[in-house]
Amino acid sequence: MRKLSLLFAGALMGASAMSLVYGAPGSAANAAGSETYKQLAIFGDIFERVRAQYVTPPDDKSLVENAINGMLASLDPHSSYMNAEQAQDMRVQTKGEFGGLGIEVTMENDLVKVITPIDDTPAAKAGVLAGDYIAKIDGEEVRGLTLNDAVEKMRGPVNTPIKLTILRQGADKPIELTVVRDIIKVKAVKFRVENDVGYMKITSFTEKTYDDLENAIETIKKQVPNDKLKGYVLDLRLNPGGLLDQAVSVSDAFLKRGEIVSTRGRDPKDVTRFDSKPKQNDDINGKPLIVLVNGGSASASEIVAGALQDLRRATVVGTQSFGKGSVQTIIPLGENGALRLTTALYYTPSGKSIQGKGITPDIKVEQPLPPDLQGRDLTRGESDLKGHIKGADEGTTGSGSAAYVPPEPKDDLQLIYAEQLLRGQKTDPAFPPNPDKAVLNQ
Repeated sequence: MRKLSLLFAGALMGASAMSLVYGAPGSAANAAGSETYKQLAIFGDIFERVRAQYVTPPDDKSLVENAINGMLASLDPHSSYMNAEQAQDMRVQTKGEFGGLGIEVTMENDLVKVITPIDDTPAAKAGVLAGDYIAKIDGEEVRGLTLNDAVEKMRGPVNTPIKLTILRQGADKPIELTVVRDIIKVKAVKFRVENDVGYMKITSFTEKTYDDLENAIETIKKQVPNDKLKGYVLDLRLNPGGLLDQAVSVSDAFLKRGEIVSTRGRDPKDVTRFDSKPKQNDDINGKPLIVLVNGGSASASEIVAGALQDLRRATVVGTQSFGKGSVQTIIPLGENGALRLTTALYYTPSGKSIQGKGITPDIKVEQPLPPDLQGRDLTRGESDLKGHIKGADEGTTGSGSAAYVPPEPKDDLQLIYAEQLLRGQKTDPAFPPNPDKAVLNQ
C-alpha cells in the first residue's frame, strides 16, 4: 500500500506476518546445566552494574523487557515478549472488534488524515468525512505524534467522548466534533459482485473471518443467479495472516475433503494435522475459484492458498508470496503480558514447507508499479528477514515479491486476468485445475 493505514482503535497494524495458536502457560523447561547458571550470574552482575553506574538512572522495567526481547529476537523475527499493554492490543486485533470511533486513517503532512469513515459508526454519525485532517485530539496537537500515538489517544472505553479538531477543505475555520466511542466491528472480508463474478478480499484472519466469509458467499449467491455466476475470486494479497484455526475454516469452506495443513514441532512425533470436513459439496457449490497472492500474502493466507493449490481446488494467480511458514504460540504470563514463541512449522497438503520459499502461483502475473513508486523496493519476503528460520525447501531465490495492489480495480492487472479466466476470455493449462491430480504427501 502507498501509505500505512490503520483502523483505529485496535486494528491489525502493519505487515506483521504471523499465525497465532493460543496456548496455556508453558510446561516446565528442561533443567539448565551449571554453565547456563554461570552465564545467568554474569547477566545479573551486568544488570546491577548498569543500574548502579550508568550515566543516567535507567528504568529497571525497560532494562528487563529489552533483555528479554533481545534473547527472543536472537531466535527468529517472530518470537517476542509482549508486555501487558501489547498483549491486550494483540487480543483486540485478533478479536476483530474494539472500542473506538470507526475510521480508517493514515499520516500525511504531520496530521492524521481520514481515509474513510466506516458506515454506521460513531465517526460517520458525527459527521467525519473522508479527506478530513485531524489536527487536535482532546485539545492536544497531533503534530509531533506518531500515527500509533495518535491511534492510541483515540482509543478508549465504550461510551466515552472524545473531541476532534478537524481541518476540512472548503471550511474557513477548524471544525470541532465530539464523538462518543462505541464497539467497532471490523469486517475481515470485503466483497462485491463484478457482473458475473463474485469477488471476496480477506484482509486478515481474526475471530470473525470465517463468519464474514460465509456472509459474503451467501450475499453473492443472492445477487447473482447460479446459472449466471462464472465463479469466485479470493483475494489474499496484502493479507498479513492471523489465526491458524480461521485459516483452516476458510480453506474448509472451499473443500469437500482432504488435509488442509499440518504443523510439526521440535519433536519429530509432534505432528498435528488439520483436515477438511467430508461433505457432499463445498460452500460455493463447486464453482471455479481463483486465489490472488503477492509479496504481502503471509502466514495464514499462505495456508489457504497452499491448501487450495495442492488439492487442485483453485488456481493461484499473482506473484510469489511472503514465505512465512512458522506457527507462534501465545503463552500468557498473567499480569506480566505474554510470550509469543515460534513452536512449529506448517506444511501444505503435499508435505512442503513454505518457510523462506512462499507459494509459487500457478499463473504468474506481475503488477506494474505506478510512476510515483517506480524505483522503490516494495518486495516483501521472509527470506529477507535477518535471523529467519531457514526453510527445508528454501532456495537461493528466496521468497516474496512486490507487495502492491492498485487502489482502483481498473488498474489491477492481476484481478482483471483472474476475471478473464473465469469468463473464458483467457485460457491457461492451469485453469481450471483438476482435483484428480491433487498433490498429496504420501
